[in-house]
Amino acid sequence: MPAKKVTSYVCELTAGQVREFKQALALVSWEFDELQHARWRARKGKTTIVAYESGKLVVQGRGTVEVVEFILEPQILGEARMGNEVLYAQQEKPDMFQAHAGIDESGKGDYFGPLVVSAVYVTEESAAKLFAAGVQDSKAIKSDRKIRELSATIREVVGRDFTVVTLGPCAYNKAYDKIGNLNRLLAWGHARTLENLLERQPACRRVLADKFADERVMRGALMERGRAIAFEARTKAEDDIAVAAASILAREGFIRRLAELEDQAGLRLPRGASAVIRPAAAVIGKVGLEGLAEFAKLHFKTTDRAIAMAKSNATE
Repeated sequence: MPAKKVTSYVCELTAGQVREFKQALALVSWEFDELQHARWRARKGKTTIVAYESGKLVVQGRGTVEVVEFILEPQILGEARMGNEVLYAQQEKPDMFQAHAGIDESGKGDYFGPLVVSAVYVTEESAAKLFAAGVQDSKAIKSDRKIRELSATIREVVGRDFTVVTLGPCAYNKAYDKIGNLNRLLAWGHARTLENLLERQPACRRVLADKFADERVMRGALMERGRAIAFEARTKAEDDIAVAAASILAREGFIRRLAELEDQAGLRLPRGASAVIRPAAAVIGKVGLEGLAEFAKLHFKTTDRAIAMAKSNATE
């Protein structure tokens, strides 16, 4: 299968590099105009370059490879960053660049905050753009700012072809009490998110998910539309571009909702599950055990220790 031509490239430039790049483009007759939140926009033929105020540079259009390999890399960056990475990936992992959906979640291992599940549908073109933009497994991205930036890029590239389902702590606790099993709850969340995506994008015929349980559990939770398409679950599925994009959108949703809960609680609510006993006890002290259900996933064993600490604090 021949690789599809790369039509998008994203990188970060310093202010000096942005000036040098503009000068280099002017020498070969690129036309410039203004764009909101950008230092400048350049056009030539069917290729567009935008230098954003943040330092992000986006090259899009048929001439992307030529611009990057013959002007940007040798004259400005001084190194072959792009090389043929996208083309190589398209040849090595052709399935990743065929139309399909990916699903992933965020928050299942965090005591505080919601469970967020996202699904993203990609085409050959959008998959190449996301790969060129640096989309990868959210667990490999340590910066919240980068998560937000990539989330914006994903939404811009895929348009309406994504869905996000958020179970806040209250809804999560009620669902867990009803279902009684984390893997079955996760399977329901994946199935609901996929069903929402398929309502938006009925052309989707294949979906890939990260394997978190026996595949029979995951398949058993699928709803009407989900049962009609090819479903695959495997470990380390986040190396797929659609799953990676879903993981970033889910993480962005988790980060945003956790920040809202922190404002509501008036306390810092740590991520993960290892340093949460003291803040959980503080929440109980302010709003009681029932109130804790608005901020935390109560089935974690941590809850019993937090209750004990809260009682101890109350008697002191």
